Amino acid sequence: MKLFHDFCEYLSSITTIDKGVISVVLLTTFIVAFFSLVKMIGKRLIRRKLTGRGEYVLNQSFRVMVNIFEILALLLVWGEYIKNLMTLISVLSAAMTIALREIILNFFCGIYIKFKRPFKVEDRIQIKDIKGDVMNISTLSFEVLEVSTKEDNGQSTGVVVNFPNSIVFSEPIKNINKGFKYIWNEIVVRISFDGDLIKNKQEIYKIVNGIETIKSIPRKMKSEINEANTENRVYFNKYDPIIYTKIANTHVELTVRYLMHPKKSRYVESVIWNKIYNAYKEGKIDLYLSDI
Repeated sequence: MKLFHDFCEYLSSITTIDKGVISVVLLTTFIVAFFSLVKMIGKRLIRRKLTGRGEYVLNQSFRVMVNIFEILALLLVWGEYIKNLMTLISVLSAAMTIALREIILNFFCGIYIKFKRPFKVEDRIQIKDIKGDVMNISTLSFEVLEVSTKEDNGQSTGVVVNFPNSIVFSEPIKNINKGFKYIWNEIVVRISFDGDLIKNKQEIYKIVNGIETIKSIPRKMKSEINEANTENRVYFNKYDPIIYTKIANTHVELTVRYLMHPKKSRYVESVIWNKIYNAYKEGKIDLYLSDI
């Protein structure tokens, strides 16, 4: 340590720069270089152990932890100078103060997101009118790959939307995956009054229950509900597909309700309609088409 102070005094004598400033700059350079090396080594070690999503998640968590320690180290070095800097900033324009406030707020909101986990990478969320899949969560912001909201089961538009982390406290966030991987999806099948209601419902049940993706979900959902009940009071009366009946003016409406992964629901809905159409062509289902 004495060698370091002597070196700073020597540089101060030949540059006429204050010894304290030289000391802070050198320590800052060392800290940044040290933590950059730690990040690089950590990334290589993680890559050797994991691949794919596991590598991404662990690498992101590791980077956040290293960033926190790096910032704490820099705060210790710059402590006295930050006090003076904050005094200077207090007399600057309001815009500068607000900008700095937002950066600090976003940083601590980023820590909140990492630990409280209101959402995580790959979750489908909705903020205001924007719905999409979370791609990345960084120190100050997170990115969402937008999906179309023209229909309930929208597909990717290819547009990436960037949100500041502070939005978790200023706007309600709908997390479609929070707690459970699956959601309830519904389609309405119109049946003519002349058709056999029981026969039509049996055929639709046969179609829905014959899709392997749907058939395996109730068992998985029960397991997720049991795990969620350790922290939250959640229950469903029914997990298997069900059909509700409603009489309209000119036809009977059969609402088919079933559990589905939100990212697969549009595909599965298309499969169901294809099978219903084929059953209609074969005379097994009496579709009502007059108002369509």
